[in-house]
Amino acid sequence: MTLRARLRPVQFLVWAVLTACALILVEYSYSRQASAGERLTVARITEGLTCQCGCGLTVSNCNHPTCGFAVPLRDDIDKMIAKGMSADQITAFYRRKYGEKILSAPTTEGFNLLAWIMPFAAIIAGGGLIALRLGRWRTAPVQEAEQIVPLFDDDLRRRLESDLKDGL
Repeated sequence: MTLRARLRPVQFLVWAVLTACALILVEYSYSRQASAGERLTVARITEGLTCQCGCGLTVSNCNHPTCGFAVPLRDDIDKMIAKGMSADQITAFYRRKYGEKILSAPTTEGFNLLAWIMPFAAIIAGGGLIALRLGRWRTAPVQEAEQIVPLFDDDLRRRLESDLKDGL
């Protein structure tokens, strides 16, 4: 196998990783621009915060009508918006108060960046391995078929046919 043929899967993998990173960056910057232009609402902020009552939902989707956590939090966020605080300031306040567990999605900084990158990296690596294996499978040398060995000897076949004609 030539060096060029060996490098094709590696080149494919490098291009796939670069493409995935570019798409992630474009989506991230687009979502940042879109969120900056929207009007600040309680629902938009509470979508990013996890309810701590044990339901496992976001604060805006908590299905307990008298939740001891979500209802007061919505009221507090409404007051913070009225004071002129930004979404980042409100989220940072609750992040300092409750820690990382309050966030409904991991941040894109530090070790949490691994949670965003690993699924894409695993899919790309798996696709690269599949492409590599398919390439090797397609280029595998074709072996010639072995000669078929007859099950019966010609003498035995003639004897069987004559016995059948004679009616045994």
